[in-house]
Amino acid sequence: MFRFFIAIIIFMTSFSLFAEQAEEKHGEDKGFNAGEVIMHHVMDNHEIHIGPIHIPLPIILYSKEKGLEMFSSSKLSHGEPYNGYIMEHEKIYFTGEDGSVARDDHGHITAEKPFDLSITKTVFGMFLTMGLMLWIFISVAKGYKKREGQAPKGIQSVMEPLILFVKDEIAKPSIGKKYEKFLPFLLTIFFFIWIGNMLGLIPFIGGFNVTGNIAVAMVMALFTFIITSVNGNKDYWKHIYNTPGVPWWLKFPIPLMFVIEFIGFISKPIVLTLRLFANITAGHIIILAFVSLIFIFNNLYGAGGGYGVSILSVAFSIFMFAIELLVAFLQAYVFTLLSALYFGSAVEEHAH
Repeated sequence: MFRFFIAIIIFMTSFSLFAEQAEEKHGEDKGFNAGEVIMHHVMDNHEIHIGPIHIPLPIILYSKEKGLEMFSSSKLSHGEPYNGYIMEHEKIYFTGEDGSVARDDHGHITAEKPFDLSITKTVFGMFLTMGLMLWIFISVAKGYKKREGQAPKGIQSVMEPLILFVKDEIAKPSIGKKYEKFLPFLLTIFFFIWIGNMLGLIPFIGGFNVTGNIAVAMVMALFTFIITSVNGNKDYWKHIYNTPGVPWWLKFPIPLMFVIEFIGFISKPIVLTLRLFANITAGHIIILAFVSLIFIFNNLYGAGGGYGVSILSVAFSIFMFAIELLVAFLQAYVFTLLSALYFGSAVEEHAH
């Protein structure tokens, strides 16, 4: 519990330092912009913030004219052009020979963009998550090899209940006798989401929001969709294009049931994506919004207003942090369970 409160204090300190920098950056007349600070934490970017420390990440660009180029994001972090490129709102565009960039009448950039292969904060968070997974499971495997036939010890005793939980409570009941074929994917997706969510709750390592990135959530959902489609048996596909037991007048002249089943078929990855993305991102936004209240009241009513609202703000932030610890596990469980249910429906044998 003590460590939990220490984490909250570090989070508040890190956020306040960044908020002060944001306020100075945009001028005293504009004051604190809560929406901009929150979105900066939630959205992907080309550098990692650890309190007042900014760690630039490598930018990797490709274009037919210039080929492959790599340089530090610090070259573009202040909005200045560099080597024919400029970055605005974390997007990189080509500039003219004089360093200018094409814009429309509303000030929006219309210049072309290179193919961006940069290591962003989300990509770095994915690598960090995968590195932790490899370290954990290699350590567990070595432990089983050294202590064959003995009770689990150390990290084994922590991971074994979770592995058995996914196997016995998710894969077996949802898929049936063919569960072993899908178990490696289910274990991978469960621990990737759970560890990624937990990293996002550690404030002093950069504020990663891996699974709250809609692209990451969509790719994982597409993996589930592809595996389901590839492993679907004839009964599964027959149920989609020619649902048995449905009256003929719902199939002709308009195949109404096929349309309904097909919409349900293609909506599965969309539902998986939006559920994970929305729940994780919403949790981050709520916590940051509570903390932002301190700076908003400070701007409106002075230091007294900031200190006054900080009591409620910190209390609600602690409560939300506790809820997010549960949500981190729950969203990994829900995504894995739904994936297992989709696999089970694809390989289920129907009695005729």
